[in-house]
Amino acid sequence: MLMRTDPFREMDRIVQQLSGTSGTWSKPSVMPMDAYREGDVYVIAFDLPGVSPEAVDIDVERNMLTVKAERRPVAKADSVKVELSERPLGVFSRQIMLADTLDTERIAADYDAGVLTLRIPIAERAKPRRITIGGATDRKQISG
Repeated sequence: MLMRTDPFREMDRIVQQLSGTSGTWSKPSVMPMDAYREGDVYVIAFDLPGVSPEAVDIDVERNMLTVKAERRPVAKADSVKVELSERPLGVFSRQIMLADTLDTERIAADYDAGVLTLRIPIAERAKPRRITIGGATDRKQISG
């Protein structure tokens, strides 16, 4: 139902994790995701812990789904001295080519406990349907 658009993004993600660099708007970090089909709905879940829903941007142009998010540092008082900072900050992005069989006009988005979940219904034209052959005296049904 989807295709990865950049085969080297996983390599970039690993290098960013090892080097400790954060994503920027010009070179965002990759966000982890799961994708699966649940009945007549395709579900994509993105991990975005610590990101407020207002900092998430979801866009669909033709069949290209783009999700961008930004995790900013928490404001700290001048008296606070950071001892350890391992949680990645910056910009995260993912682009996914969606199949023509998905109804991109009816995408639903939910955000709960740091997980963005998109539900994309399978288009009616892509669902299996029964076709009737019409005749004067005899009608047969064929599954298609």
